[in-house]
This record gives sequence, C-alpha cells and structure tokens, in this order.
Amino acid sequence: MRFVKMHGLGNDYVYVDGFTHRAADWPRLAVAVSDRHTGIGADGLIVLLPSRSADFRMRMFNADGSEGEMCGNGVRCLAKLARDLGRTRKRAIVFETKAGPIRTWIARAGAREAWVTVDMGAPRPLAGPAARDAGPDGRLAVSTLRVAGRSFRIHEVSMGNPHCVIFVPDTEAAPVSTAGPRIERHPRFPHRTNVEFVQVLSRTAVRQRTWERGSGETMACGTGACAAAVAACRTGRTGPNVTVRLRGGDLRIALQPDGRVFMTGPAVTVFEGTW
Repeated sequence: MRFVKMHGLGNDYVYVDGFTHRAADWPRLAVAVSDRHTGIGADGLIVLLPSRSADFRMRMFNADGSEGEMCGNGVRCLAKLARDLGRTRKRAIVFETKAGPIRTWIARAGAREAWVTVDMGAPRPLAGPAARDAGPDGRLAVSTLRVAGRSFRIHEVSMGNPHCVIFVPDTEAAPVSTAGPRIERHPRFPHRTNVEFVQVLSRTAVRQRTWERGSGETMACGTGACAAAVAACRTGRTGPNVTVRLRGGDLRIALQPDGRVFMTGPAVTVFEGTW
C-alpha cells in the first residue's frame, strides 16, 4: 500500500489514496501505522475517498483507531494531496466529512508545501449537558468541571467535533498530560472531547496546547485553534482575528460576521513510501 506522510504545523498523519485502496480495515491500520516505534509514526490516519455530494470524502482515524469527525490540519493536507495525486486541478476543493461539507482554497501550492484556507463553518449547536449551559444561540457553554479534586472553568465549543477550552495564565505550566486525559474521558463527554489549554497574549494572539481525543498531546490542532478563537472572542478576551500560536507554528483564525470560522495555515509533504 502506498502512503504519504504529511503534517500541518507538526500535527502529522499518514495519508492513503482510498481510490486505490478500498478494502482496508482502516481503524486497525491507523493503530499500526501511527505507532512511532513499530510503525510509520503519526497522530493518525487520513483517507481520501470518492464522494457523491462533494469533490472528495475525508475519513480520519486517531492513533488509537477511533474515527473522528474531521481534522482541520488534516483537511488542509488532504487538499494538497488531492492535487498532488492528480485527482483534481481545482484550487477550491470541497470535502464531505462527518462534520458536514468543508470548503478549502489552495492559495499557494508548491511541491513540498502549500498554503491553504479552510472554511470551517460556524460552531455547531451543542447537545447533551452542554446545551443546558449554553448561551442564547446554543453554541458556547461555560461551566465548571471538577476533575481529580481540581476545578476547571470550561468553555465548550463544537466545530463538528467536540472541544473543551480552558483559559490558563501560562500554557507551559498547564496540566495538559495529567488533566487532559481525565477531562477527555469525563462522564460529561460521552463521546470524549478534545481539550485546549489557552493563554491569551493580546487582543490578536493566543498560545495553545491541545490534548487531542484519541491521540494525546499533539503539536497543533486546527479545529482546536478555531474553538479557542471562538471562545476567546465570544467572552471578550480577543477580537475576531486571532493568531493561534501552537507548538508546531501559527494558524490564522478569522471569525466572520455570519459566524463562520476561517482557518489559514500550511500543509507540508514529508515523505512517501510503501507499507
């Protein structure tokens, strides 16, 4: 099986052309290839597939084999991959995902790196316990969560996948590896959640670390950056245009007047091989 290793700000995945490889056990394959000691090494597996409702279909699997709704860094790379494979010559590419249709624009394309903007859509209405704590439009819930004897002020946002944003004075001192997995699997989140620890630097910049559902701490999280920007702007901590500084680099997030969230960042090809 041919594969391509790609990353968006260090958030790395193994990519497979599902037009060619259709019969794989994707969850099992995701676990095998993601292992950084015995596999290729990645935060998960992403597959490019045909779609009846969009240009292509995206499926993404975390390192533990669980399937996610979509991945912001991953969809930027998938747009580059579709062009690299010759599946399309478009620069504006629409992907079918479990989070709904996602629109991408390739602003600059190179052999190794592309610069891609993604229309992530508006934050989705919350469900379950979060819906009871949400504001009038049902898209941001603020509450207190107790984990292992400690209280956290959490901000829940859905970008098609679940996020729990926690504002902290210093991300380097944040309990990412200890509280992150406990919050991910807290009973409040029956489908688990991604957890963002966010430090506000100014009206136009924040720093973020993410504990990703099913993968652990990652170098970057695109949907998490969008969720953090939404929570920061809606609570008056920042304006609508925010640079999110992640361990792997920066993403530019722009909240539109109609509620949609635009994300811009790089997509990088690392290497190709055969599994």
